[in-house]
Amino acid sequence: MSFEQYEIWFVTGSQLLYGTETLRQVNTQSIAVVNGLNQAGNLPYKIVYRDTVKSAEEITAVFQEANSSGQCVGIITWMHTFSPAKMWTHGLKILQKPLLHLHTQFHREIPWPEIDMDFMNLNQSAHGDREFGYMTARMKKPRKIVAGHWEDSDVHERIAVWMRVCAAWSDAQTMRILRFGDNMNHVAVTDGDRVEAEMKLGYHVDYYPVGDFAAEVARTTDAEIDALMAEYEKRYDFAPKAAKHGSKHQQVREAARIELALRKILRETNAKAFTTNFDALHGLNQLPGLASQRLMNDGYGFGAEGDWKTAALVRTLKVMATGLPGGTSFMEDYVYHFKGKGAILQAHMLEICPSIAETKPRVEVHPLGIGGKADPARLVFTAHEGTGMAATVVDMGNRFRMIVNQVDCVKPEADLPKLPVARAFWTPQPDLKTAAHAWILAGGTHHTAFSYSLAREYFEDYAEISGIEMLLIDNETSIPDLRNQIKLNDVYYMLNK
Repeated sequence: MSFEQYEIWFVTGSQLLYGTETLRQVNTQSIAVVNGLNQAGNLPYKIVYRDTVKSAEEITAVFQEANSSGQCVGIITWMHTFSPAKMWTHGLKILQKPLLHLHTQFHREIPWPEIDMDFMNLNQSAHGDREFGYMTARMKKPRKIVAGHWEDSDVHERIAVWMRVCAAWSDAQTMRILRFGDNMNHVAVTDGDRVEAEMKLGYHVDYYPVGDFAAEVARTTDAEIDALMAEYEKRYDFAPKAAKHGSKHQQVREAARIELALRKILRETNAKAFTTNFDALHGLNQLPGLASQRLMNDGYGFGAEGDWKTAALVRTLKVMATGLPGGTSFMEDYVYHFKGKGAILQAHMLEICPSIAETKPRVEVHPLGIGGKADPARLVFTAHEGTGMAATVVDMGNRFRMIVNQVDCVKPEADLPKLPVARAFWTPQPDLKTAAHAWILAGGTHHTAFSYSLAREYFEDYAEISGIEMLLIDNETSIPDLRNQIKLNDVYYMLNK
C-alpha cells in the first residue's frame, strides 16, 4: 500500500499566435499554479508540470509519454489561453490515462483599474477551456471537470478525490486476484465474466490450488508462529479459551500458521486480492478467517465464497482510502430490523476487516457449523458509528454495473453476546424499505465493499474512468426515478455496446 511513486502530470494549452512574451507568462503562471497546488498540503500525490503545449505534435508527444509512464496515473489539462481544439484531437484520441479538465484562471479577480487587452488576451480560460470542453464532449472523452479558482480548498478537495481514484485505477491494471476454490454453490451474482473484467477493469483473476496452499501451511515453522502470536497479543484482546493455556489456544496458533502461508503466497504471486470458499478447505485445519481479516487490514482485497468482483472492489476502495480515517471492509447483508426507518445487521461468518472496529478487537474461537473443519479463530468487534458507502459490482451481461448505497452506521440496540462474529449495524439511505427495494431492482449482490472513508464523488469518478454504469441509492432516491434511470441506461448501453 505504498504509492509514493505515483504522480499527476499537468499540461497547459496555448498556441503560437500570442508571441513569445505571452507564452513566457503562460509558462511562469502555470508553474506557479502547480507549485501552489503541491504546496497546499491537501493533495495525496505530486503534480508534475510537463509543458505548455502549442501544437498537435507537442500534445501527442506528451500524451504518448504519459501512456507509457508507470509513474503517471493521470493528466490535468488547463487552457490558459485560447488553444484551438482541433490540435488536441489526436492526442485525446490516443490518451489512455485518466483526464481532469481544470477550468480556472491565474488571477482570482478582475483588476478593474488596470485591465487592458494584453490582460484579456493572456487570461482567456473562459474562452480556451470552453473550446477544449467542446472537443472532449464531442469525442465523448471520459474526464472529470473541476471549475473554480486554483487556490480554493473545494477545488483542491475535488482534485484530491480524483487523484485517489486515479491511483486505484492504476493499481487495478496490475491487480492479480487469487481464488482458493471456485465460485460457491452455483451462486450467480458473485460470479461473472472474468475475461470481460480483465478487458474492462484491468484485473486478472487466477485460480490457486488449495492443495498447494495446504502444502505451504505445512511448511510453516513453530518459530514463525511464535513471532506472529506475539504480535496478536500486542494488538488484540483474547477470550479466556483463546488465550495462552486456554482450551482453544491451539486453534489460534493454527490460524496464525494459515496466515503466514497465505501471506507468503500472496507476496510471491504479487497478488493484491483473494477469495476463499468454505467448501474448498482440503488440507486446511480451518477456514482462513483471522488471516482474511488481518490481510484486509493491511490493504489486500477479499471476497468470500469465490466473490472475485467484491475482492477487487475492496482492494480498489482500500487504495482510494489510503491515509484517510474511517476504515474499509468486505461486508455482507444478514438480518433486517424493520423498526422505524429500518436497519440491517451486517456481518459475515468470519471475515470483516478490523479497520472499521470501534474498540480493540478480541480473538475468539467458536464452531463455524459449515465447512466440516475445526473451530476457526476470528476477531470479534462492532463497527463504529458514522456515515459510509456500501458498493457492489454486478455483471449485467452487456456491461458491469456498480451499485452504491449511502448508509448510516449506528450502535446496535442491545449487546450481542451470542453472536461471535464482527458486525456492523446500519440504516441504508433513505430507509430500509426503499433501499432494499432499490438494491434488488438494480440486481445488487448480498456482498459489498464498504468504506467510511469515501463519499459519493469517489465512486462517480471511478465509474467515469472505468466506463462502467453506476446507480446511486441515497436520501434522494425514489423507486420510480430509479426504475426510469435503469430503463434509460439499458437503452444507452444497447446503443453504445
